[in-house]
Amino acid sequence: MAYGDSIYGVVAYSADDVTGEGPEITAPDLMKYLPEYYQGVPEMEAVQASAGAACGEVAYAMADSDDQKTLESATWGLSRWERMLGLASDPNKSYATRREMIKAKLRGSGTTTPEMIRRTASAFSGGDVEVVEVPEAYSFEVRFVGTLGIPANMAGLIQIMEEIKPAHLDYSFVYSYTWWDSLKSLSWNGAHGKTWNELRVYE
Repeated sequence: MAYGDSIYGVVAYSADDVTGEGPEITAPDLMKYLPEYYQGVPEMEAVQASAGAACGEVAYAMADSDDQKTLESATWGLSRWERMLGLASDPNKSYATRREMIKAKLRGSGTTTPEMIRRTASAFSGGDVEVVEVPEAYSFEVRFVGTLGIPANMAGLIQIMEEIKPAHLDYSFVYSYTWWDSLKSLSWNGAHGKTWNELRVYE
């Protein structure tokens, strides 16, 4: 590569048009490090702009690679986490959904206990969860007590639950909804403007 050539387009980086997650590319202004007599010289400005762009790409690559080491900031590196944990990788799912699955799998490692199931379900609901054993029915209930309604990624939770629960046990989910008394503060117009599902989880 000749001196001054830009490496934009040469190195491929991950990008997410929906979330915009990941570090930003910032090209440093190298002209400010040169003596004044170089200021305003078009050839020197072009060379330094190209070199600055290359520096920005390298800094971005380093920051982006570092982000993949932490689950909360990983993007294209999520596929590595999924591979390590034996999870199917679906790039069509959002980063948040995939991180949820990874967290649940990490929390579900080891001997299955009610506490481990509780932690796993909590990773999906984002709130408190209770696990109630029903030994006479060879089953247990997962009760979402910290959040109202049905958690968004129930399909993912069911997938993880099938992997970690003892094969002989059945299970069910119990959801929390709004009490009618808590809707008394709403006016008729306020209630009329909401759907039935919105009223069921109104806080």
